[in-house]
Amino acid sequence: MNIDNFEIYGFKANITDVRKTLDFIENLKKDYNCIIQIFDAKHIATKNHIRHSIYQAINAFNRKKNLANDFSVEMILRASAQRQISKAFNILGIKKGNMDLCIVIYNPSNEIYDELSSKFTRDDSVLSSDTSILQKVYDISDEELSIIHIENILIDKITKLNVDYWWIFTFSINSSKTSFFKLDGFKFLISIAIAFSLTLL
Repeated sequence: MNIDNFEIYGFKANITDVRKTLDFIENLKKDYNCIIQIFDAKHIATKNHIRHSIYQAINAFNRKKNLANDFSVEMILRASAQRQISKAFNILGIKKGNMDLCIVIYNPSNEIYDELSSKFTRDDSVLSSDTSILQKVYDISDEELSIIHIENILIDKITKLNVDYWWIFTFSINSSKTSFFKLDGFKFLISIAIAFSLTLL
């Protein structure tokens, strides 16, 4: 799976029935045998935010470190910087009413685009969100925001899902139980260094 084959689109929509909208997307996936995921664009900082999420989802599957069995769900988890699917969809899932949508498609075709355009109104301006909304949703402090751009903060949060996996969970060879340990100062600094290096990949 190549990240260059993913396209990111912005749309505006009036969601009158969430279930029917999700069924519409699922039918497109089945009809065209493709990957499509729909996000609440108001909780996406930029295209780079979502592109980094796609990149991390691809890497997770390649390394067999994926958090979800379905790639579309993995993208939601990564983009929201969450491990729990319910929390991820609470942040980035669609809701009833007027919505800004971010739609990601793997190997899009004109037919898929036409189907989406028949349901939603194309508008890429929705792919740049209000910083104050993102700050609240992702629990970002004023201090942090004063020194780091919101896009980079979210990319770092996404990348640290991998760091957390490496440092927080250790699996005993002789036991099926998962043990947890608290990061000491040195390991915390190392985890930050790893997170920063991964953002450069």
